[in-house]
Amino acid sequence: MAQKTDTLLLEKLMNGKPELFSTIINHSQKHQVQIRYTQVIRDKKNKPSFKTYSYNLDDHHYFYPASTVKLAAVIFALEKVNELKIKGLTAYSTMITDSNFIGQTKVDKDLTAENGLPSIGHYIKKILLTSDNDAFNRLFEFIGRAELNAKLTKYGLNNSRILNRLAIGDAGEASKHTNPIRFYTNGKLVYTQKAQYDPKEYPLKLTNTVMGKAYLDSNDQMVNKPFNLENKNAFPISDQQTLMMKLMLPEAYPAKEQFNLTSADYQLIHTYMSKLPTESDYPKYNPQEFWPTYAKMLYYGREKVAQINPDLKIFNKYGDSYGFIIDNAYFKDEKHKVEFFLTAVVQSNNNEIYNDGIYEYETICYPFMKNLGRMIYELEFSSCR
Repeated sequence: MAQKTDTLLLEKLMNGKPELFSTIINHSQKHQVQIRYTQVIRDKKNKPSFKTYSYNLDDHHYFYPASTVKLAAVIFALEKVNELKIKGLTAYSTMITDSNFIGQTKVDKDLTAENGLPSIGHYIKKILLTSDNDAFNRLFEFIGRAELNAKLTKYGLNNSRILNRLAIGDAGEASKHTNPIRFYTNGKLVYTQKAQYDPKEYPLKLTNTVMGKAYLDSNDQMVNKPFNLENKNAFPISDQQTLMMKLMLPEAYPAKEQFNLTSADYQLIHTYMSKLPTESDYPKYNPQEFWPTYAKMLYYGREKVAQINPDLKIFNKYGDSYGFIIDNAYFKDEKHKVEFFLTAVVQSNNNEIYNDGIYEYETICYPFMKNLGRMIYELEFSSCR
């Protein structure tokens, strides 16, 4: 588990394909690229061990993790249900969210669910299928900020923190308050959770938290000074991949390092992490808005017309914001005995203005992710033949 990371292979592989990677390799600092690739090596008893490779990896060099933090919330929400041990409380109990502090909102129905009601299980589906922000925010409120960060520490994700809800301008004092919630099973109240308050700050030693030359504020007004991300969520590549490895191959870790999840919990996460939006009935998605590879950055580059590899399953959680594209993935091709973990971040923000929505996702970030995923898959594929 503690083998030394190889820092040469990925650079060598990318240098060998200059037509695909020269733009990134020649400007790797500008594009803030970090990559971690872990091979899965199985012994005669099928027990996995790992060999890890990296490029530009620095757990203290900050990038905005965007929606990748949602995977931790998915896991910790299910853990909390299991640890509460309350009769009748399940991931599919109806979850009614109230409000108790400025800016908080209520939820008492979810028309995308088959029964029209919100639940932890349904929020998880929406997070994993299309990275729904409100679904994450509701899990954040259920788990509570203090428990979210305590769990990150418990599982050795020591360079990470989750401080706030997403896409609603949540920050400062408001982010420390979470909503009161009630759970019902078959119409009967089974659990009430009071509003919570987390007074703690979660300082981390990070570089690169001030970026660019200007940004648009919440009123879409230009502010001509660098964009400060010092008090944002943090989730470095190493921690992201460690979380994914423990989620996909728990048997490789001692029992005390494994998540407190049931087999049904694992099945729920694994199913919806690999399912395509077009394969879902509840929620039902418009394929023009959420096409098959909408959530698949690595290997498919989010292409609308991508041809799906029928042998390959990709279990992943991506993020995209402020010019950053991140994808944290486990690749599995049972037919050809291919499996590996690949986690990467790349940014393109040529005008150096943040929050203006003008980023080179289509020309720089998506092609890089597609080419990287395919290069590693082909490497693994050829080594297994």
